[in-house]
Amino acid sequence: MQGKIMKGIAGFYYVHIPNKGIYECKARGVFRNKKIKPLVGDNVELEILDEKEYKGNITKILPRINELYRPLVANIDQVIVVFAVADPSPNYYLLDRFLVAIEKEQLEVNICFNKIDRLPDNEIDDIVSKYELAGYKVFLTSATDVIGIDNLKGILTNKTTVFAGPSGVGKSSLLNDLQDNIVMETGEISKKIKRGKHTTRHAELIAYDENSYIVDTPGFSNLHLEELTLEELRQCFIEFGEYEDHCRFKGCAHINEPNCAVKEAVEDEKIVLSRYESYKMIYTDIKEQRRW
Repeated sequence: MQGKIMKGIAGFYYVHIPNKGIYECKARGVFRNKKIKPLVGDNVELEILDEKEYKGNITKILPRINELYRPLVANIDQVIVVFAVADPSPNYYLLDRFLVAIEKEQLEVNICFNKIDRLPDNEIDDIVSKYELAGYKVFLTSATDVIGIDNLKGILTNKTTVFAGPSGVGKSSLLNDLQDNIVMETGEISKKIKRGKHTTRHAELIAYDENSYIVDTPGFSNLHLEELTLEELRQCFIEFGEYEDHCRFKGCAHINEPNCAVKEAVEDEKIVLSRYESYKMIYTDIKEQRRW
């Protein structure tokens, strides 16, 4: 049998097998001996010990596509970064740090601006245009009025998706709206996982359908970018790529150099000023960390 680890608690792993259910499993001692720790999101092979009680043993961890450390989860296909357009107003610097942290992991990323019921359309358009110009796909939702939820559902199929964002932006409400249609194969799943809608402490998968998963997590709360190199930082601002080959100097930092095509693009409003300001702030942070 093959399945996917949904959650791990105190040495027990809850493995979802499509069309069968969720099995409570222990990991074989061989993993401990090899210092291999199963992660939420791992695709695994297991042996069934008790079909009626949904119990088994994990016998093999299949190769990982990727793994994140914040949150600690494997085999992620995409990240949706959730911010509000109002209450609170978007902190563009924080949003850009989220995007840099995700681009660093080379994951597909989309942006969701929630609470659109609280702001006029023209002001929402100004917010959206900043990130569409940068090359990101943007979704607009209102969890309160259940607006835009179907559009968001359309990109979740056959993928494992992390929802990331700061507190207060309505991420939990969005997840609750999305969970209304979740398929639960057996009545024992909720009892076994003991899952509450607002009690997440660790990364956990939710089966959106038979082959689609949402990562419900408090992760991405600490966006440490110290390990990022200055060259990697430039690459994480994806809109710079179009202009970098036209800079006077190869490896241009886009800070103080003359004849910098990126700075010229900012002046010509082809690159959004707030994005460039975020780049300079993160650049300075990384240089300061290096000095320390």
